[in-house]
Amino acid sequence: MTSIPTERRVSSERASLDKRDLRRSFLDNLLYVQGKFPKLATHTDYYLALAYTVRDRLMQRWISTASAYTDQASRTVCYLSAEFLMGPHLGNNLINLGIYDEAAAMVRELGLKLEDLLYQEEEPGLGNGGLGRLAACFIDSLATLEVPALGYGIRYEYGIFHQTLVDGWQVEKTDKWLRYGNPWELARPEWTVEIRYGGHTEQYTDDQQRLRVRWVPARVVMGVPHDTPILGYHVNTANTLRLWKAEAPESFDFGQFNRGDYAGAVTQKIVSENLSKVLYPNDEQEAGKELRLQQQFFFVSASLQDMLRILKVQGVPVTSFAEKFAVQLNDTHPAIGVAELMRLLIDEELVTWDQAWEITCQSFGYTNHTLMPEALERWSLPLFQRVLPRHLEIIYEINARFLDLARLRFFGDEQRLARLSLIDESGPRYVRMANLACVGSHAINGVADLHSELLKQDVLKDFYELWPEKFSNKTNGVTPRRWIVLANPRLTKLISESIGDGWIKNLDLLRDMEPLADDAGFREKWRAVKREGKVDLSNHFRRRLGISTDPDSMFDVQVKRIHEYKRQHLAALHIIAQYCRIKANPNIEVVPRTFLFGGKAAPGYFMAKLMIKLITAIGDVVNTDPAVRDRLKVVFVPNFSVTNGQRIDPAADLSEQISTAGKEASGTGNMKFQMNGALTIGTMDGANIEIQQEVGAENFFQFGLSTPEVYALGASGYRPMEYYRRSDALREVIDLIASGYFSRGDSTLFKPLVDNLLYHDPYMLLADFDSYLACQDTVSAAYSDADNWSRMSVLNSARSGKFSSDRTIAQYCSEIWSTQRVPIHLLTQEDVESSFR
Repeated sequence: MTSIPTERRVSSERASLDKRDLRRSFLDNLLYVQGKFPKLATHTDYYLALAYTVRDRLMQRWISTASAYTDQASRTVCYLSAEFLMGPHLGNNLINLGIYDEAAAMVRELGLKLEDLLYQEEEPGLGNGGLGRLAACFIDSLATLEVPALGYGIRYEYGIFHQTLVDGWQVEKTDKWLRYGNPWELARPEWTVEIRYGGHTEQYTDDQQRLRVRWVPARVVMGVPHDTPILGYHVNTANTLRLWKAEAPESFDFGQFNRGDYAGAVTQKIVSENLSKVLYPNDEQEAGKELRLQQQFFFVSASLQDMLRILKVQGVPVTSFAEKFAVQLNDTHPAIGVAELMRLLIDEELVTWDQAWEITCQSFGYTNHTLMPEALERWSLPLFQRVLPRHLEIIYEINARFLDLARLRFFGDEQRLARLSLIDESGPRYVRMANLACVGSHAINGVADLHSELLKQDVLKDFYELWPEKFSNKTNGVTPRRWIVLANPRLTKLISESIGDGWIKNLDLLRDMEPLADDAGFREKWRAVKREGKVDLSNHFRRRLGISTDPDSMFDVQVKRIHEYKRQHLAALHIIAQYCRIKANPNIEVVPRTFLFGGKAAPGYFMAKLMIKLITAIGDVVNTDPAVRDRLKVVFVPNFSVTNGQRIDPAADLSEQISTAGKEASGTGNMKFQMNGALTIGTMDGANIEIQQEVGAENFFQFGLSTPEVYALGASGYRPMEYYRRSDALREVIDLIASGYFSRGDSTLFKPLVDNLLYHDPYMLLADFDSYLACQDTVSAAYSDADNWSRMSVLNSARSGKFSSDRTIAQYCSEIWSTQRVPIHLLTQEDVESSFR
């Protein structure tokens, strides 16, 4: 790990980074915060004592940052996201403070292991997949680049769910990540805001005889901010992640209680707190849809009201909102912000419509994260009217003015106007949130070159032809601090000893490793690091899952949200094909592989759950068949998370990025694996294309249809049964599943999945199967040459610089947000005292 920057050592004991002062603080927090002494203390007590010790070191930087931003009224990025998949904080903060080794040595002197304490941290359950993890990487990079920023979201009490496997089926359990509290956050009840729902609107005339609208809500909920410091790497900047908790205005009705209605006395509390109870409620039912819309409005309204409060504190006029804040919408979940900012400006701040609209459009930027039409959120008009009546009026007005403009541009093209409209009137009427985001934002971006082009050609084509200047690409990235330095300390040490540690803040410097790919001694060290990572993961599987894996086998990994377009079942078909080869010839030469899967299926997504069952069922057979002789092993890692990702990424040999071309917006798991030296097998989809461009086609295993070929095949009438009939290997695999071989003779269990592939196959698995199988044979041949595989692995890592989130954020700052870095100077105790005078 890297050492403490000398300029950041400070004299105050409570903020000191010296090992002796860390020890004193640790013991103080154990005694005075946890109220324990060593004979009674648990590992959780020790973790919390260390967490509070580290938080003390963050506080000086956090307060210094807030003071500088307030004094300078700094232009600030406000990142609105329904998810922030942060991962555990302790290890990351130790890395960014530069005291990881000092903390490890300090607790070791007390007879403890830092690894044991890190393991105690409950992972914040504030996200599901790439969207939330991207947001977390972005706020890490914003702080590291010293850019003023606020992350805004929801403080979900229970997160998404804790995934367990029962007889191979996903079972969702409550994710109690707050069971021991959260040492990293501070509640800010003094900044609580009111959030309104339902009711009706009334027109009135103000003092200047102007017609105004008043929203009379049926229900009010309080939004209470909880702040977490987000420290940059080896800088003094600590930005804020502000998450909102829902509370009732009155949590206890004494009158009802005294009348004997004990349940009714707390009804308002229960109903209100449901808003921040769980991430993504199952929205198959109308009640779930309503709760989800209420959740989105809850955090967006609270955040925008908070921004207006900040303006008043800093003495900035409300008409300068767009100069003060760059507000980024992370997908369509916060798109209601366009209508809410308009409401706040015209109804509360009494700004004219035209000026309010100019402010709104200048403030918002919209990042689209999907090419799947069904993922572009929309809300039925009756639901929207019931929950947000004033906002529907505003959206109608926005739409009327927008369509007037569009008619001039697309004269006589009524079909195009119908597609552009904020209201879908093709059947039951809906509010289109992506359209609202496009109309109300000054910038629209995709998250990979291909994705951005497909937005312009297909999903948002009409908006692109209206406003081409709004569109740009910002290829996603991930933070190397968490995904290399923290996740893979051995690799960090090897790289830094070879080329210095400047790459941690400038990942492009990894290119300096390229000549080392031809150094036999370096390749040997690289292989040793990779194997040690695989041994660590194998030991973890043995301890936690009771599964034995061979670290000398190829670790073939696909860990991500379970979805048909991501095609985990294509990888499953390949495993069965390999198994069939072994059964046909038990002595066949096979490169040993450990197939690792992980990811959660949405609770209401039956086909995704059936895919998990298929994978685990294959494992039940393959892992116990004597003919296999452990040459194949299938492992499904339950409850995949950031923590599990940090264990798996350093151990991966092969990264499976096999989505149907044209369906994945970008992907970020592909980048994490590449940074850690895994080779990619993938389609030309999302950021895979750019990874191949960076590493070279000879260091990437490409297969499958291209996006134009997928579109053409779909347009000509794709018939999956034809692929089944003409491919012997595919037919053998499908028939084996259909026969009940992997379901104890039950031929009906996987029938929905088999029938879907044979008669529909919307994501063209069967069309890509033979190509995938041939490519996997190429992978096996390449892995058999260990030395050349190591060379390819080094080059993959050396050429991963483009995929740092620091690069992505720098592009957002210069091309969309127009923000500048604000270096932070630490406040001393004397500075604080002088502010009282």
